[in-house]
Amino acid sequence: MSEKTNVNRTVSGRVTSAGMDKTITVAVERLVRHPLYGKFIRRTTKVHAHDADNACTKGDWVAVEECRPMSKSKSWRLVEILERAAQ
Repeated sequence: MSEKTNVNRTVSGRVTSAGMDKTITVAVERLVRHPLYGKFIRRTTKVHAHDADNACTKGDWVAVEECRPMSKSKSWRLVEILERAAQ
């Protein structure tokens, strides 16, 4: 049988909340084209991600990837911090 390679979805976004223990909230922006007028509209999705080291602060630009569900609302984990927030 062939080996199944599992590639998890990775997205990047801005940390909007880092007040919880080992959990961050990340706002992921995407552009959606309006079906009639063709204008691109910004849409935001908020996801909860696992931050094992509590390394993130509010305003950081981070990369998160999909993983198994860790709780009711948390099924993403922190991959890396792409850019630190200005202090």
